[in-house]
Amino acid sequence: MEQPDQLLTEESGNILTLTLNRPKKRNALTPEMLVRVYEELRFHVSKDRVRVVILRGAGDRAFSSGYDINAIPTGMSPEMEKLLQNKSPFELAVESIVNFPYPVIAMLNGFAFGGACDLAVACDLRIAADHVQMGMVPARLGMVYFPEGLQRFVRAIGLSRTKEMFFTARSYKTDRLKEMGLVDHVVPQDELASVTHTLAKEIADNAPLSLRGVKRILNLISASGCLDESQQAEAKKLVQASLESADLKEGQAAFLEKRKPIFKGK
Repeated sequence: MEQPDQLLTEESGNILTLTLNRPKKRNALTPEMLVRVYEELRFHVSKDRVRVVILRGAGDRAFSSGYDINAIPTGMSPEMEKLLQNKSPFELAVESIVNFPYPVIAMLNGFAFGGACDLAVACDLRIAADHVQMGMVPARLGMVYFPEGLQRFVRAIGLSRTKEMFFTARSYKTDRLKEMGLVDHVVPQDELASVTHTLAKEIADNAPLSLRGVKRILNLISASGCLDESQQAEAKKLVQASLESADLKEGQAAFLEKRKPIFKGK
């Protein structure tokens, strides 16, 4: 029997939706699925037509239950096998989300535990349905979570709340998740898709150079806390490029003419 595609893709205008597609397994993450996330985002970086990515799980029960430790990668290309000698499929997926030039939104349509919770934290924004639960359970499994993942949580919710989350291995409901800063918005389940897509379109309608530049500079700040000389030079170059762009002229003209700007990313 042919296996269903573990990652569904849908491109609508300049918005790309990636759907983790193992609903019978509560969308548990597999190496194949994570490699597909990496490959799909790498492909769209090269095409430079997508301005926002939405990451969600299939169905309405689970974003993802976490990493499926029983899954074995199959059908890897020689190029991918070589790449996986240095980085795990999970690391590749997370890095492709963090480093995607444009914003990535986690649409949390169900619970997210373990690696899936970390995958959501790697996204730029997180919108949750009001029934969602999230948690990190390595302490229940006898596992020390890797430092890069811990750093993501510290940056997202602070050191004290990261300690609580990992020491207790609790499952948190949406009120607490919002209070902690682990999710940005909580909405009724039947409004989740419309709210997420409205936000995605609002972002995608803005100037591409601005979106790319701001995300890159924020990533630099997030990684180091302050910019060193080379990073400051890179940031200044991004700012200068926007000031010299045709899109800036278009944005100014559209404002004066009281119309919607038509940005070209140039």
